[in-house]
This record gives sequence, C-alpha cells and structure tokens, in this order.
Amino acid sequence: MQLIANWTRGRFHYAWVALGVTFLVMLITAGTRATPSVMMVPLEHTFGWSRATISLALSINLALFGLMGPFSAAAMQRFGLRRTVLVALAALAVAIGLSSLMQQTWQLWLIWGLIVGCASGVTAMTLGATVVNRWFAERRGLAMGILTASSATGQLVFLPLLAAIVEHYGWRQVVLTVAGGAAVILPLVYLLLPERPASLGLPLYGEPADAPQTTNDNRQNPIAIAFGALGRAMKVRDFWLLFFSFFVCGASTNGYIGTHFIAMCGDYGISEVGGASILAAMGALDLIGTTLSGWLSDRFNNRVLLFWYYGLRGLALIYLPYAFGFSYFGLPLFGLFYGLDWVATVPPTVRLTNDVFGKQDAPIVFGWVVAGHQLGAACTALIGGMLRNSLGTYTLATMMSGGLCLIAAILVLRIHRRALVPAKVGA
Repeated sequence: MQLIANWTRGRFHYAWVALGVTFLVMLITAGTRATPSVMMVPLEHTFGWSRATISLALSINLALFGLMGPFSAAAMQRFGLRRTVLVALAALAVAIGLSSLMQQTWQLWLIWGLIVGCASGVTAMTLGATVVNRWFAERRGLAMGILTASSATGQLVFLPLLAAIVEHYGWRQVVLTVAGGAAVILPLVYLLLPERPASLGLPLYGEPADAPQTTNDNRQNPIAIAFGALGRAMKVRDFWLLFFSFFVCGASTNGYIGTHFIAMCGDYGISEVGGASILAAMGALDLIGTTLSGWLSDRFNNRVLLFWYYGLRGLALIYLPYAFGFSYFGLPLFGLFYGLDWVATVPPTVRLTNDVFGKQDAPIVFGWVVAGHQLGAACTALIGGMLRNSLGTYTLATMMSGGLCLIAAILVLRIHRRALVPAKVGA
C-alpha cells in the first residue's frame, strides 16, 4: 500500500485510489441489492411462495440495510474502516453462497433479510460518506456523486447478466455468481484501502501538504457513538427534514421501483430480461445524472437541487402507470426522467448533512438519515407487494410513491435555511 502511495505521489492524490476501491465495494453491494428483484418471480415459481412472502424478506433486508448505517459508521471509528468492511464483505460472500441451499421461507428471511441486510448496510452509502469525509477537503460533492453512481453502474453491469443467468440456469446460479463477486473484492480492500490519509503520511485531497494530520480515533462503544450522535441530531429540525426526505427517496427508488419494477413489467407481458434491461438502462442514465448531481452540489444551492430532483421524480412516477399504454414513447420517456434522477438526491443530502452537523458527527448522522431512506424502502417494498396481491395491479402504490415525492420537494426547501439578518440602519 505504501509503495503504491509513493508511486502516486506527484502524479495524483491517493484519495482517488481509495475512492476507486470504495467504488468497487459499493458496486458489488449494488449487484447484491439488485439480485432480489431478479429472483422474485423464479422463487415464486420454484417454491410457490407468494409475492407478499418474498416481499417481507426484502422489506426486512431494506430496513436493516438502512439501520446498520449509523452503527457501521461508528464501528469504522472504533475498529477501523478497513477491518469493518472486510468483515462485512466476508459475511456477504458466505451468506449469499449458502442461500443457494435454502428450501424454507425462514431461511429466505434469515439470509436475505437479516444477514444480507446487515452486511450490505455496512458497504453502501454510509461507507461512501465516511470515505469522502476522511479523504476529501475539496470536490466532496463530485466524489460522493461518483460513489453514489456505483449503484447505477451495479445495476447496469449486474441486472441483465443476472436476468440472463436466471433465464438459462436458474436462480441458484445467480446467488453463487453474486457471492463470488463479494469474495473477489476482499483482497483489493485489504491491500489498497488504508484507514485515512494520515496512515500514509498524506493530507486530505485539497489540503496543503503541511496541514496537521488528525486521526479522530474514538474508543467509545460503537452503539454509544451512534446513539450519542443521534441524540444531538434529534434536537435539530434539519435532521427531521433530511430524515423524512430520504425516507421518501428510499420509498420511491430501491424500495419500490428497484424491488417491483421487473415484476410490474411482467404484468404487462414484458419478460424478466426485458424488464431488467429497462432497469439497467435507467441505471446507465443515473450514472450520468448522479455524477452530474455531485458536480452541481459543489456549485449550487443544494436545497433547490433537491426540490427539482424530488419534484421531477414524483411526476415521473405519477406518469408510469400510463407509460405502459404507449407503444413507443411510454417507457423510454419514463426511463429518461426517472433514470437521470434515480439517486441524484444523495450528493446534495450528504453535503447538507455535512454543513449542518460538522465533520465529526456528519458520517454517523448521515447513517441515521440513510436509515430513514431504507425504512421508506422497506415500507414500499412490503406495501407494494401487498397492494399488488389484493388489487392485482401496482397503480395505487405507484401513485402513492409519486405523491410522497411531491411533498418532499416542498419540505426540502426548509433544510439549512438560515434566517435573514436585517441590515443595520445607517450601515
């Protein structure tokens, strides 16, 4: 690791290497997150499990994926970032591999609900926010946009591949492929991801070479660290606005579209590979949209950016039930607007969290905000499946998600809004 750092010195900052490794970790996590949507219909056919039963496992997964955020950020402070990520990746590889042997619903809930939900929560958005906070003093928005775009790239790379594997070889080969991906990334994390710039004798990206190096080690219990940050955050109104807006973000993205879109396409006669390809195309658009969002968040008002992101997403979702009725322009038009906006909300939300809560608390507070994201995702994953079972259509659930986005678009304008100070007379 030190040899590579010495080689990069004078060429580029090692922060970009750390960012690249983190991108790959989050890419594998995104592939893991995409797997259940591909497996939903095959599991239904293989075991006779209802869509609501499978959605319950995904709901548990999504909730724990978010709830692990603050505790994983605290564990990274207490035990070290690299050690925490290595343990999580190893748990993912073993658990996903074992899921190829499952026969009962409780095994589905245990593996894909509990274990995968907890482990993937360590290697997702909170990891990205922690790495950006530790390594970058400048271009944080761009760095977070690149990492967030790994979710889109994960869909782009994995969804069509996994759908094709399901179609030709069955769902068991899918889980073995994903488990292998998690195992392959372990050596890269061990060899190339240091704790922080100070571990290599470097300043943060954008800091002068003689800037003081800090470690910010915290020897408290991770649970105490996480709840201590939550206690401070709960007294601030902006925390609740961030929490609710990200609740809506999760409810309208991976909880609903990410979980149910392929099955929704099946209701209109579109195959699993076809639905996965549409979702992958939206992922490709989001790779552009989220990276651009990170660039914009370094330059423009983040509250206004969030207003547009949530508003356009809400309108796209309200339009979706009608999109299936148009032969040519329907789904492509939805995919264009929704894809560019898929997780574009993340860089401005991270930026606002840093602005409100400061460098020390921000990664953990953002972990709690991510918990809100995944609770929203868990709600719509479950409710979407239940409404589909009872009504035979996803239309009502889609409209509800779109309406929540429009509400969030108004509320985000209140985040980190400083009061205007009247000018002094005669000044």
